[in-house]
This record gives sequence, structure tokens and C-alpha cells, in this order.
Amino acid sequence: MALADSTRGLPNGGGGGGGGSGSSSSSSEPPLFPEIVELNVGGQVYVTRRCTVVSVPDSLLWRMFSQQQPQELARDSKGRFFLDRDGFLFRYILDYLRDLQLVLPDYFPERSRLQREAEYFQLPELVRRLGAPQQPGTGPPPPHPRRGVYKEGSVGGGGDEGLPLGYLDPEQQEGASAGAPSPTLDLASRSPSGGTGGPLLTPSQSLDGSRRSGYITIGYRGSYTIGRDAQADAKFRRVARITVCGKTSLAKEVFGETLNESRDPDRPPERYTSRYYLKFNFLEQAFDKLSESGFHMVACSSTGTCAFASSTDQSEDKIWTSYTEYVFCRE
Repeated sequence: MALADSTRGLPNGGGGGGGGSGSSSSSSEPPLFPEIVELNVGGQVYVTRRCTVVSVPDSLLWRMFSQQQPQELARDSKGRFFLDRDGFLFRYILDYLRDLQLVLPDYFPERSRLQREAEYFQLPELVRRLGAPQQPGTGPPPPHPRRGVYKEGSVGGGGDEGLPLGYLDPEQQEGASAGAPSPTLDLASRSPSGGTGGPLLTPSQSLDGSRRSGYITIGYRGSYTIGRDAQADAKFRRVARITVCGKTSLAKEVFGETLNESRDPDRPPERYTSRYYLKFNFLEQAFDKLSESGFHMVACSSTGTCAFASSTDQSEDKIWTSYTEYVFCRE
């Protein structure tokens, strides 16, 4: 009878032991991250699957999202996982993690910076590919054999975009060697390196090697509220965004790292854009950068609209919204 009692007690004891082993196995389970992960990388928000960010073993993201607990990682004010890195270049890191293929757009000037980001995220294969010589077709298009100086928007340029300043076609070269004057040859001879065989002018250089002339337009939209007591109750709101319009090469020269290119990331340097904006919200800071680069203001325009805060009670505060543009020139 005692034996039967002890036999009947075995499952209970086994169940207790099983519970203990279950507790130890649960502690070794991977961290509980959501299947869909939201990342804030330098202010740029990315939404992807957890399996994507952990696709490369031993990488930084693999360790963060498989070896650490969610509460151990930094988050922003909205609960997204925060990484203090270049948010624009992270799009290429994420693309690589999806299928382990490196695909970069043409006219991509940030290759060395992207390689630095790949080193930070500890992706050795991506670092190796970025350090390899570029394949043909990844740089600017070759010059057309029958065109001279290219001018964007001109009839003679036609569809032959991206021809470098100072390019000579074979007929012009023959005429120049025979002593015939050639305006295009003169342009090439005034390149910064001197002579016709040296490097051609960069998009932000003028013929004498100095900075190239051009226009940049700065725009911003602001709003403020005026109460019934007019100016005494004026409440100004923060400028949401400062936009930059102009030639890509000039905008990058003036604003550098403070220029946000996420809305138009692959724009060639000789093209124009109206989709850039600045990473800061102070107009005076933008004006200082333009002044330091030799620009001066030549025009300004502004428009404004007024609306009541409430559509039913027009005795309440009035909200004024304005849009202002400043045109800067460098001669």
C-alpha cells in the first residue's frame, strides 16, 4: 500500500521537476521583441521586421535585437528604438540587410561615408564590397563624342545630360592643335589644374578655379496667434522647416552636413531641386552659412493668410500663417 502511494506520488513529483526545468528554459529564450520593429535613426524613422535587422549574425543590430532585452536599448519619446547614426545612409544599410545585396544609385557621392556606417554596424562583407573598385556605369555618364560645353536647359544640350565643362570633341581638338582659336579649348585651359589634360571643373567651381556663381532660395512657413488685444497677446510658433531650392552642388557646398536630402536623395550635382530642407530651424544660422560662402540677399517675398481659431466663434484668437522666401546670389 505504501508502495502504491509512493507510485501515485511520482507524477506529482515529476510535474514539480518539470516545472523547474520549464522555468530554467524560459530564462534562456530569446528576448521578447515585437515582430515589427520601429527604428529612429538620427531622426529618420524606419519600420521593418525583426528578422531583417538580425539577418547578419554577430553584427551590431543582431546583438542588439537578439542578445539584449528591449528595456536595455535606448528609445525616443515615442518608444522607438533609437540609433544616433546617419538616418539618410541607414536606408542602404537596411536594404543590404533585407537580401544581402549592395545596390547603390548612380551619382552616389557618399560611398566612403556609407563604408564608415557599415563598419559601425559591423557588417564586414558590406565593408568589403564598398571598398572594392566601382564597376563601370556607377559614375557619371561619359561625355558625348560630338558635344562641347553642356548647358542645362539649352537647345544644343538636348538629351545629352551631364557633359563636363571644358570637354572637347575630336574636331575641336584637331582645330586647336592646328592653331585655330577655340572657345571651348580656352575654357579647358582655365581649369584649376591648368592645361587641357588636367582634371575638369567641378560643378561648384567657376572658370578661374574660384567658387561658382548661382542662386539659392531659402523658404519657411511660420504661424502665430493674435488675441483680441492685438499685439499684446501675440503668440509666435516655432518655424517648422526651412526649405532649400537651387542647384544640388551649391546647396551641398553651403550647408554640408546640415542639409537633409532624404526627400530627394539621389539628385545629381548638376541638377536643381526644391525638396531639400535644413536640419535646424534658425533662419539666422542659414543666413550665416550663406554669407560665409559668399552669398548675399537679392530679393525677398512673403504671403500671409488669416483664419479664426474657431469656425463658430469669430471673437476668438486669429491664427496668421505666412510663407516667406529669401533669394541669395553669389556672383
